[in-house]
Amino acid sequence: MQTAPVIPPAAPNSPLVESSTLGKYRWTICSLVFFATTVNYLDRAVISLLKPYLEVEFKWNSGDYANIEIAFKLAYSLGMLGVGRIIDKLGTKMGYALSTFLWSLAAIGHAFVSSTLGFSVARAFLGVTEAGNFPAAIKTTAEWFPQKERALATGIFNSGSNVGAIIAPLSVPIIAETIGWQWAFIITGALGFVWLVLWFYFYEVPARHAKLTKAEFDYIHSDVDDLAAASIETEPKVSWFKLLTFRQTWAFVLGKFLTDPIWWFYLFWLPDFLNKQYGLKGTAVSLPVAVVYILSSVGSIGGGWIPLNFIRNGWPAFKARKTSMLLIALCVFPIVFAQKLGQVDMWLAVLVIGIAAAAHQAWSANIFTTVSDMFPKRAVASVTGIGGMAGGLGGIALTALVQKRMFVHYESIGQLDKAYFIMFWICGAAYLLAWVLMHFLAPRMKKIDLG
Repeated sequence: MQTAPVIPPAAPNSPLVESSTLGKYRWTICSLVFFATTVNYLDRAVISLLKPYLEVEFKWNSGDYANIEIAFKLAYSLGMLGVGRIIDKLGTKMGYALSTFLWSLAAIGHAFVSSTLGFSVARAFLGVTEAGNFPAAIKTTAEWFPQKERALATGIFNSGSNVGAIIAPLSVPIIAETIGWQWAFIITGALGFVWLVLWFYFYEVPARHAKLTKAEFDYIHSDVDDLAAASIETEPKVSWFKLLTFRQTWAFVLGKFLTDPIWWFYLFWLPDFLNKQYGLKGTAVSLPVAVVYILSSVGSIGGGWIPLNFIRNGWPAFKARKTSMLLIALCVFPIVFAQKLGQVDMWLAVLVIGIAAAAHQAWSANIFTTVSDMFPKRAVASVTGIGGMAGGLGGIALTALVQKRMFVHYESIGQLDKAYFIMFWICGAAYLLAWVLMHFLAPRMKKIDLG
């Protein structure tokens, strides 16, 4: 359990040391969370790149692969239901470490699977353990950054998901070709243990960080609404049932339910799209996939910078956040033209998909930050977990009701391009619908009082 801080919070009018860049220790913490998120996404992306090898060895079709994907998403969703509560109880240091340790074991475990059912079990274990990353990361950000910097910090660490997805296509096919697909799971999974060493060496909450200056501590807790919360959560935790009575919770839940599945689609089906539409196989798929995720990294950090720039120009935080999210949602829509552009040149399709993926990451940086905008720190991991569960369920629904049935059907009649056409329209519309619903439920993103 976390204890009260040993450093007193700043008075509202005390001088603060502010910089346009992250403070020394805030940068260290952000880097650690970035590294964890990179490993998290690298581990989950490996199977999409090994799909051609595993299809041959285990005789998979699109339905088999979709079932394995559903096993991961279902476990991820169920994990999200409880992991936020665990992290709120254990604290970020031990909660994050436990999650990373377990998902690294699960990732390595894929190498020892010998059946399709075994892959479903391994993916389920990976899903339930990987669920801890984002609740822990968002809670860490809420503890270490003032409100105006949280979207930028979230954008930076969330870009790790893109870096993981970039590293995967540049390394996994080479490993598979040279020493076998099993070693791709082992090598990537082992990176989590490297992170654990760094985490225990460098991380501590601000209140107990031995080298944190009072000026930086005061800056972290410089929000007026944050002064009372500087004690790092000594109040009782809040039940899920109470959290679900707030419109703000449902705004986040619906936003995640509608948009998370789109990122799952990119992650699990992009290599297949390039294979089936343009005949790219093995290492040939590496560069186009890497380009998409390089663009995503730019979008992730840019998505955090946009509202920060608005706030610096005097906008209230909620207006800055919502305006940014609307602009981002509009940037996704051109993906509906991906196949038309691809008929001219494959790289035009890659570019428009990359822009849409970048917009998703920009959206993600902001939607995650709405949790700490609207909820006190003691509820952040729990609300993030509830929303993450909703995102996972949305991914399951999309895979089971749309992708699995639709892709299998159109593949059986030799018209798989129609399935991708429908999916790209779903991608283009999802964010605009999510923005409208979030605006209706939480128009000013008012911070709730949990009593």
